Amino acid sequence: MELFFLLVLIVIMATALGSGYPVAFALPGAAIITIVLAAISGYLFAGNTDAYFHSGGPSEWLSAGVLNLRGVYWEVERDTLIAIPLFIFMGIMLQRSKIAEDLLVTMAQLFGPVPGGLGISVVFVGALLAATTGIVGATVVAMGMISLPAMLRNNYSPSLATGTIAASGTLGQIIPPSIVLIILADQLASATDQASTARKALYKEATGELQMPSVFDVSSTSAGEMFLGAFVPGLLLVAIYMVYILVFALLKPSAAPAVPFEGAYDRKFIGRVLLTLVPPLALIFLVLGSIISGIATVNQAGAIGAAGAMVMAGYRLPENKDKLYYPAFLALIGIGIIAFALANYDMNVKAADSADDMTGIWIGVLGTVCLVVGIAWSGIRVLNIENTLHGVMMETAKTTALVFVILLGAAMLTAAFRAFGGEELVRDFLNGLPGGFWTQFIIVMAVIFILGFFLDFIEIAVVVVPIVAPILLADPSANITAVWLGVMIGLNIQTSFLTPPFGFALFYLRGVAPAVVKTVQMYKGVIAFITLQLIALTIVGLYPQLVNYLPNRSSFLSDSAPPPRNPRLQFCLDQFVMDKLAKDGGATIAAIEAAKSINLDGMPKDVTKLLTSSIGDAEDAIGSLDDITVTVDAVSQAEPEFRPLLTQVRALEKSIRQANAEKEELELVLRRLPDDASATRRMNLETQIAALEAEADHLAGEIPLEWKDAYQTFKKLTDAETKARNSYRRSGDGAFEDAAEVLAMLDATQAYLALEGELYALRTVLETADFPDAEEAAKQLERTFRNVAGADDVKDALGDVKKAMGKRKKDREAALEAFDEAIAAYEGQKEWRAAAQTQLRPGLEAYVDALKGTIGARVQPKLSREQALYLASCTAVHKDLSLNF
Repeated sequence: MELFFLLVLIVIMATALGSGYPVAFALPGAAIITIVLAAISGYLFAGNTDAYFHSGGPSEWLSAGVLNLRGVYWEVERDTLIAIPLFIFMGIMLQRSKIAEDLLVTMAQLFGPVPGGLGISVVFVGALLAATTGIVGATVVAMGMISLPAMLRNNYSPSLATGTIAASGTLGQIIPPSIVLIILADQLASATDQASTARKALYKEATGELQMPSVFDVSSTSAGEMFLGAFVPGLLLVAIYMVYILVFALLKPSAAPAVPFEGAYDRKFIGRVLLTLVPPLALIFLVLGSIISGIATVNQAGAIGAAGAMVMAGYRLPENKDKLYYPAFLALIGIGIIAFALANYDMNVKAADSADDMTGIWIGVLGTVCLVVGIAWSGIRVLNIENTLHGVMMETAKTTALVFVILLGAAMLTAAFRAFGGEELVRDFLNGLPGGFWTQFIIVMAVIFILGFFLDFIEIAVVVVPIVAPILLADPSANITAVWLGVMIGLNIQTSFLTPPFGFALFYLRGVAPAVVKTVQMYKGVIAFITLQLIALTIVGLYPQLVNYLPNRSSFLSDSAPPPRNPRLQFCLDQFVMDKLAKDGGATIAAIEAAKSINLDGMPKDVTKLLTSSIGDAEDAIGSLDDITVTVDAVSQAEPEFRPLLTQVRALEKSIRQANAEKEELELVLRRLPDDASATRRMNLETQIAALEAEADHLAGEIPLEWKDAYQTFKKLTDAETKARNSYRRSGDGAFEDAAEVLAMLDATQAYLALEGELYALRTVLETADFPDAEEAAKQLERTFRNVAGADDVKDALGDVKKAMGKRKKDREAALEAFDEAIAAYEGQKEWRAAAQTQLRPGLEAYVDALKGTIGARVQPKLSREQALYLASCTAVHKDLSLNF
């Protein structure tokens, strides 16, 4: 019956959507109606309202839907959705500013003389509008009204012209900032949590260990990472479109002829091009650049974009040219003043403690005032011109409400889908497919592609993604990142705007296209671009670095970058050190050998011990790197023989788990049967349970006899690799830390010598002052020496002085004896520290510098730029973890 009500849920939803009922009400309505029907049917036919639910009951699942609703807007962590109205405002404002018209006319004049130039200009403008407005309907309509007549007038193929315009208009769905990417980031954040739980359970079942290493966990994503991840694929798609149009024009010149520019390419034309291009490009740079550089979050970047769009509208909408650019100039001056203040002053108001700091703050205030006045001036202009600001705000509110209501409805639908076991059904279906992850992934992408013929992108993102994403993310064999999955789904969803019969871009274009352009010609035109989108999808799928590199690069170079000790970085950091040592021509090893010849005569025991230990650890670390290479090769050689056996056994174990799960469900149904249930019904359930037990036993018997020995043998190889890596990391850390500790002692010499006068002055205090005052003086001096590296013996002696002067002992003579010990220790250190500056420091500094970027990289406070770029590239590749599960 659960499957029946799951089918009822899907039928009600499909019927409502197909009849044109609003999506926002079709999704939650189908969920509530189906849950109520199942509860009533359970009460009437089984005497229990919970009978026809996979687990729980109607009240539980309705409340789960409510909790899902609250999660969309209540959880503090899910603030990503705040960016949606900001970017919608930005897009609508720019669309009202007629920026598309300016760009299309100017770019057509610039690219027209090139074969297929008008088509290339449409793609170029589509990419710019995608990065600014991001509104598909407005972009397609604007380009259809302006470019399509010009392209047809110049004998462009109607199919090529309409296909180019429709495809270019949909670029806003993948080129950031994109509403689709924001929604996907929000959905994937929840999916990642579920995938993490599933992977931990899988690790526990496979290995028997209770705790899964964090390096094997699923990493989440954010809207900022989605923007960065989609940036290169978006440009790739633009490039593919342009190359296709150019090749098409070269092969068939009559279908896309060059259009000569009747004017002159003079300074006036260049000025018009710059005036048209620079403002939107500057806005793109401010919005995306602030995210990429880590200056602003996605929400803050959305606010920047909204304000920038209003400033652009402030000089674009007025017909009166008097003082046209004053608000924009004032805003730019304000930004310049703020940038100057940030670059030259400490702008922390709470920490301001000097006249110079206050000067910087007042300069910042001046810049802020200029910026705010410029934005406000532009806003007043936009409000006064045909009440444009009011209209933009109303459209923003409507569109935002539409998005959020659909999100809320989808949350209810997801709860109902899970209530009837739909999620487990999908998971069991995908997990049961032969071919592993890639079969599952291709099936999911095919389903999303087909759904794009009938559903909008929001419906696909909020209904399908929460169901399939956790399953795909949890698979350790592919170990894909959430940002890569999101971008792949985003590229796939983009085709929903082009695929007939319900491609919205086709509807928009049909509405403004002249009657001479037939609908069939439009359909023919988009087929080629749908194929190009699938080609781009394939390229991004085969090369995940195109998606993962930029988010990783931005993360590792930011101020909040993970430290080198982060468990997720260790594999790639080990590889970085190996490559570094292989390329440095033996410089690191030479530095270690040179450190052995450092003259330690006259140095204290602790310094000698630290430096000797450091050199020994450095040699051990180099040897462990060789061990890592040997053990990795051993694992690689054993893998081809072991992997098929592992795959076979894990598949059998999965089938056993499924049989046991079905058995447990039937046992639950059997326990819930009322006392007056028919004996036949009870016997059928018992027969099915016995059959499942027999199936599980049979599957267990199919596990090859050599499995345990093969598993233990392979585990010894992986354990040896892990041991070699841990040995290298311990030795490398110890080598650098010990040497750095000695260098810190030498660096503290000046601070140490500066305390001489204060130390000797303490004797007078001890001889003449009252016990409490003398104790306090000794205590303060002890604390001071505690902060000086290597001065522990002096500090300890001063601690004895403090104790002797304390209220318990009050022994002045003992205090003076302890003070003499402190003086002796001080003079001893003074002597060796002076000698060490020439005897020890030069060789030690060279040694520490050699270790810092290699075997000592893990213990540095942050990644170097070289390391960050290497790790960004290394971690961008999906690493198969299945051998650990």
